Amino acid sequence: MGNDKTNMFVAIALSLAVLLGWNYFVAAPMSERQRQTQAQNKAAGQPPGGDAVPTPSPKEGGPAAPVPGTVPGAGQAPVSRDEAIARSARLRVDTPALFGSIALKGGRIDDILLKNYHETVSDESPRIVLLSPTGSANPYYAEFGWVGADAGPLPNSETLWKADAEVLTPGKPVTLTWDNGAGLTFKRIVAVDDKFMFTVRDEVDNTGSKAVTLYPYSLVSRWGKPQTQGYYVLHEGLIGVLGTDGLQEYTYDHVAKEPAYGGANTKGKAWTNVTGGFVGITDKYWAAASIPDQDKPFTGAFTERTDGATKVYQTSVRGDAVSVAPGASSTATQRLFAGAKEVNQINAYQKELGIKQFDLMIDWGWFWFLTKPMFKALDFFFHLLGNFGVSILLVTAILKLFFLPIANRSYVSMAKMKAVQPEMASIRERYKDDKMKQQQAMMELYKKEKINPVAGCWPVLIQIPVFFALYKVLFITIEMRHAPFFGWIQDLAAPDPTSLLNLFGLLPFAAPDFVHLGVWPLVMGVTMFVQMKMNPTPPDPVQAQVFTFMPIIFTFMLGSFPAGLVIYWAWNNTLSVIQQYVIMRRNGVKVELWDNLRGTFSKKTPPGKGAAAKS
Repeated sequence: MGNDKTNMFVAIALSLAVLLGWNYFVAAPMSERQRQTQAQNKAAGQPPGGDAVPTPSPKEGGPAAPVPGTVPGAGQAPVSRDEAIARSARLRVDTPALFGSIALKGGRIDDILLKNYHETVSDESPRIVLLSPTGSANPYYAEFGWVGADAGPLPNSETLWKADAEVLTPGKPVTLTWDNGAGLTFKRIVAVDDKFMFTVRDEVDNTGSKAVTLYPYSLVSRWGKPQTQGYYVLHEGLIGVLGTDGLQEYTYDHVAKEPAYGGANTKGKAWTNVTGGFVGITDKYWAAASIPDQDKPFTGAFTERTDGATKVYQTSVRGDAVSVAPGASSTATQRLFAGAKEVNQINAYQKELGIKQFDLMIDWGWFWFLTKPMFKALDFFFHLLGNFGVSILLVTAILKLFFLPIANRSYVSMAKMKAVQPEMASIRERYKDDKMKQQQAMMELYKKEKINPVAGCWPVLIQIPVFFALYKVLFITIEMRHAPFFGWIQDLAAPDPTSLLNLFGLLPFAAPDFVHLGVWPLVMGVTMFVQMKMNPTPPDPVQAQVFTFMPIIFTFMLGSFPAGLVIYWAWNNTLSVIQQYVIMRRNGVKVELWDNLRGTFSKKTPPGKGAAAKS
């Protein structure tokens, strides 16, 4: 087989490897797995409400005990979220980004909605619910407090706090107070910014006659295993940065495989004596995370508790011991992030608050050096042009210019190869029974004409990392969620909603995903077909068939990919056709496009039939 044929198959193999790999491991996870997850959640039932359960007090230098959390009680049916919220007096939270409340019974931040994000592209659809209280169908909350021994009653889930205001807004902190009746007065000053960050300063005043030792803690607790998307390139579950141990990502299934930790029916892992970082629970676009004092050591833990059929996933932070002498007071300041993982806002929190590697809350992946610059470029042009789709087109054009020298050399080499096609055909015919001599003659021809036989692979190789980076950005960043382009494309991170099978919406039924072919995938397929037809028809029938069917295969494969990625591919193909056309004309090589198109769509006349007809 000639080198030109080998190069062609290498290019095809590389392209198919990327697309098939993403399609198998990323874009189309097994629907059966999702069905099983849903069935398990349904079978497990909804977690009921419950009471705080005391846990072993942590000891200096001893094993890290888990901090308090709520374990479900038995026999209590869940109620609606609104009813669960109404069970407790509340401190209302109202900011430009958040709406919700803090339960005065227990002091938990357990009712948070995101004002600027909806479940669908319609602004009339329900807002995203992030945190919910115990007793509802899906409890998910943050808790702050103290643990310790011989200090008398400490704040727990039954504690009734008194607030000095009714509404918590940016710039107006609210103070919660509670007296334990045993010489300790607890104050909690809660502040919130205009985005997603709460600051919680816990103070304790000792008016008793003896010193007490307390440990500050915070936690994020989620009841029931949520349905995850199951993508290999996206982490959903427990996450944290723990000092020098760095980033820790545990799926819900992973934490369940850890050894027993801190008590019966509890499994997990702790990182002791670490400084800097955070722990939390992340979804694709949203997260809740406890952020301790970045200058003081703490113990971070991931745990899973089981009570009957209910599982409680929890990430917690416990600070070092604080001794409070009689007549003295002590303070512990922690933070809670509860909101959307907006890239620029996450980066701002990392810089302004000094949170260690907080940018890793967003799953940039191993190839962050590609995905981060890609996002920055798209975001920059979005703020200039106001449309992420246009940003994709512009960034693609800029990348084309950036790689222009490499692509030019590639296309020039391809043009030279086209010019020597007759000689190559002659060599194949002359040595058709001796493949070794055929290869040697080909190499001599390449050397004589200064042709690089692998040059044709470079355009494909260049496109692969760009394809990957753009796919990752479209998939993980919330900025791309519900980002419109023009016309019917109202979400660049979702597949083209139109479908050829139902005549693009004219017929009253939805097309199955596996045959979903929208307008943009078809446009992409046409541009790829035209690009293929820029080259001479291969003399080998197998090659000719591969080139014919490649656009069809890619069209079906990309049909379920994000519309932004398909638009990129179509636009990149178009630019490649223009670039190749100009270079071929400049090198005096005939452009085969029109001849190939006529040959593809014209009916071939069988030998002898035309002559017979004339007679």
